[in-house]
Amino acid sequence: MRWRTFRLDGNNMIDRERTIRRVTRRDLSDLLALENELFPEPWSRSMLLDEITNTVSRRYTVAVQNKKIVGYLGAMFVLDEMHINTIGTTAQFQHQGVATDLLRELWPAAMTRGCTKATLEVASSNVNAQALYRRFGFAPVGLRKNYYAKIGEDALVLWADLVELPTSNTATPTL
Repeated sequence: MRWRTFRLDGNNMIDRERTIRRVTRRDLSDLLALENELFPEPWSRSMLLDEITNTVSRRYTVAVQNKKIVGYLGAMFVLDEMHINTIGTTAQFQHQGVATDLLRELWPAAMTRGCTKATLEVASSNVNAQALYRRFGFAPVGLRKNYYAKIGEDALVLWADLVELPTSNTATPTL
């Protein structure tokens, strides 16, 4: 799936093309680098390999821009539920709609699989990600104490109904 993004840079409008595609084994090194850049408890090579090769109940995609992986998303499907296992964007491309594009591409794929609900955990301090998830209909339903043990942070548990693709809301920042 291709996306065209436009960003105002000073007085110039920059047109960028972004592709969302399924992860391949060749992406593993780039995904590990992203894990280490973004998360205090990054997944190991074997964990990530197990996830991306399990295509029966998992779906991993990458956002590619300028021939470089700039973000990725991993989801797990159980019965009629989708669980977003991981989502991240390189620091250089954050707040440019990469995570939004990844979620927009996932949403109809999950509905096609028969999913009616979605869930995820998000760090209680990550207000930007929480704003993004609210745009997709996620709402907090619980708290997992010390979920991110290495940094001593709690996680909010969010759930959403998968009824239709959310519409864009320019008032809320994109990630």
